[in-house]
Amino acid sequence: MTSPVRLFGAGDVRALAAELDLRPTKRLGQNFVHDANTVRRIVRLAGVGPDDVVLEVGPGLGSLTLPLLEAAASVVAVEIDPVLAARLPATATERAPGRDLRVVTADALRLAPGDLPLAPDVLVANLPYNVAVPVVLHLLAELPGLARGLVMVQAEVAERLAARPGEKAYGAPSVKLAWYAEAHRAGPVPRAVFWPVPGVDSGLVGFTRHAGGAPPEADRRAVFAVVDAAFAQRRKSLRAALAGWAGSAAAAEAVLRAAGVDPGARGESLDVAAFTAIARARVTAGS
Repeated sequence: MTSPVRLFGAGDVRALAAELDLRPTKRLGQNFVHDANTVRRIVRLAGVGPDDVVLEVGPGLGSLTLPLLEAAASVVAVEIDPVLAARLPATATERAPGRDLRVVTADALRLAPGDLPLAPDVLVANLPYNVAVPVVLHLLAELPGLARGLVMVQAEVAERLAARPGEKAYGAPSVKLAWYAEAHRAGPVPRAVFWPVPGVDSGLVGFTRHAGGAPPEADRRAVFAVVDAAFAQRRKSLRAALAGWAGSAAAAEAVLRAAGVDPGARGESLDVAAFTAIARARVTAGS
């Protein structure tokens, strides 16, 4: 019979940090969760089950890793800090014996499928605030088997990722995540559950990848180029904002009309389908 998993409390986190002579850094976004209820809630909201292979980015001391090991078939933990990566297997052996943990010492922003010992189907992570968006987008692009995920990020980033057209937080991250998946806000996380206590609020974002597989890579690059151009000057009409992208304001207007989009509209009013139509209309116009 498998032994029960022993989760961290605040004292455990501080003791392990002291053992490693660890001083959390803002550069690496090191704010460690020490509340057992919070990590169990994250695992529950992610819907992690006994058939899942979970990808955890930035496991740190292992606060979230432990309940993931309790719920999943396997956990692949990607940690950029070699000291933390080296300690994590021992933590798992001590507190979650008999569970399957694979640790990869790597930068998640450079991760490729061949770097992983198992193909994950779920992403669950407490992501550093400064790299949260690029990490999520990179992993969705590189790992088509990732079917769903739940990430803890800065509250403002959570709003941006899950925003809908017309909402104040809607922008390039919202559209780019929508290219891959349907996203939703999954609730706030109080500052008090972290050590050290961060200076910003946190929130959870869940996502489920669209059915049918990934569109062609060329399509993604073309659509993202339109998105970047539209939101680089988000207060301008699309006719003006896309002038550089299309070659001129007149050319932008022609492409927009061909795509069925009002040239006087702004990017913040368009969904991902509209941006896709614009990108394809330009290809058609140039062919």
